[in-house]
Amino acid sequence: MQHRLAVFDFDGTLADSFPFFLASFGELARVHGFRPLDRGNLDELRRLDARQLMRHVGLPAWKVPLVAMDFRRLMAGRTAQIALFDGMPALLRDLAGAGVELAVLSSNSRDNVQAVLGPTLSALIRHLDCGVSLMGKKRRLRALLARTGFAPGQTVCIGDEIRDIEAARGVRAAAAAVGWGYTLPDALAAHQPDTLAHTVAQLRQYLGLA
Repeated sequence: MQHRLAVFDFDGTLADSFPFFLASFGELARVHGFRPLDRGNLDELRRLDARQLMRHVGLPAWKVPLVAMDFRRLMAGRTAQIALFDGMPALLRDLAGAGVELAVLSSNSRDNVQAVLGPTLSALIRHLDCGVSLMGKKRRLRALLARTGFAPGQTVCIGDEIRDIEAARGVRAAAAAVGWGYTLPDALAAHQPDTLAHTVAQLRQYLGLA
């Protein structure tokens, strides 16, 4: 198996939290004074990267940490409503069983991530790096590699957003994009990840678990 460290995004990659994101976005927009999402134009919005979406809704960069904090707070009361995608628990168990170290790099909170994963799967995650700023994934990923001693060539970053691909590219790790999360597959493909998995079975094959 080529990859010795697998770094997962959480929301939209491991956890099916996009419905919660949509449900909470209007409340966050009202509280923080930016525009709500146009549900009729949702497919086009899901092709935008994070910076483009911020501009579209009129969310200034200085407000992002406040919005993220409130998003995490809202989710904390509703983690029981959020499930992992089918096949992801088995994928985590099988990777760990094959000797791959697992990491989660997420903008969400540690408490929320662990609540959704549950104690058994949380125990498999050797490196849990949470509260990552919206544009801070590359920096935190570089710090994770320095801390763990893994080389970029031993590392695969798995995520559902354009910023996940950019972070992986920024440290020269492999970028595995998944098409079941926040960003639509055609938008991910345009950024040329090393692989674009449309199903968990395809991701398993790329990771050498098929």
